[in-house]
Amino acid sequence: MSDIIGITMGDPAGVGPEICVKALAGMSGADRARTLIYGNRPTLEAAKAAVGCEVDLADRVVDLPVEGAPLPWGRLSPVAGDAAFRFIERAVRDAEAGRIGCIVTAPINKEALNAAGHHYDGHTGMLRSLTGSQAAYMLLASERLKVIHVSTHVSLNEAIRRATTERVLATIRAGNSHLKRIGIAAPRIAVAGINPHCGENGLFGTEDEDQIAPAVAAARAEGIDAQGPISADTVFHRAHNGAFDLVVAQYHDQGHIPIKLVAFDDAVNVSVELPIDRTSVDHGTAFDIAGKGIANHGNMNAAIAYARRLVAGGRG
Repeated sequence: MSDIIGITMGDPAGVGPEICVKALAGMSGADRARTLIYGNRPTLEAAKAAVGCEVDLADRVVDLPVEGAPLPWGRLSPVAGDAAFRFIERAVRDAEAGRIGCIVTAPINKEALNAAGHHYDGHTGMLRSLTGSQAAYMLLASERLKVIHVSTHVSLNEAIRRATTERVLATIRAGNSHLKRIGIAAPRIAVAGINPHCGENGLFGTEDEDQIAPAVAAARAEGIDAQGPISADTVFHRAHNGAFDLVVAQYHDQGHIPIKLVAFDDAVNVSVELPIDRTSVDHGTAFDIAGKGIANHGNMNAAIAYARRLVAGGRG
């Protein structure tokens, strides 16, 4: 497995280029030699000027053309959306070929992506399509709280429909395997309920009893230390205080709100169950501050550190 990290630059009009060059500038020489940026050289040079850093990009950029680059900062553009897709596509092919060990993605803009004709709900769906994967799960990781999602970018009504016993069990298994890979020998997994108070014995719905509880029982029968369903209004607090290593959230906001509350600047988005490794910043393109040189690259540093951890641990 290659030890090279491939960072995709993200939307050229957003903060991605700035946080990429800031992260590269802050690396040791050895780490910089094990890092490539998949992006556009003129845009990255413009980002260097915006942030005022002197990092040498020579041999550190897989340079892909973007018409009119550097594009205006902070302006939604199909050209930028197409470029963001092409950066990711090239990195995926290099990861599949073993030329890089993990992809780290800077933020893309879903509207720009779709305006360019690339109809995905985000990075995870795109990566699943590009790799031909049947499933991929979004895991958000911070030092004290980790959350994996049964569903993400769908309506709340659709999320409830997707919380089947089979899908919840598959999510538990995926989270358990990932935590073992990063060195947690016996992961303690909590499964959040989908209804208030897990339905209060049927008063507020029966999904927890009918769909979630059987998945937890099946996981336990396989030897996985899973507990639940546990009411979502307490389970994240308990996990943050050390009771669990991972929480299975039933839908996007149920998992995203607590992780962003406690770790907004350093949470890492990890794609689990893909045939390649990928981590990502957990923020958007921030068009309102793009090009001003003030974007915080702490989240990018955390995503790179997690990627190096995956590379060091191998794929098992």
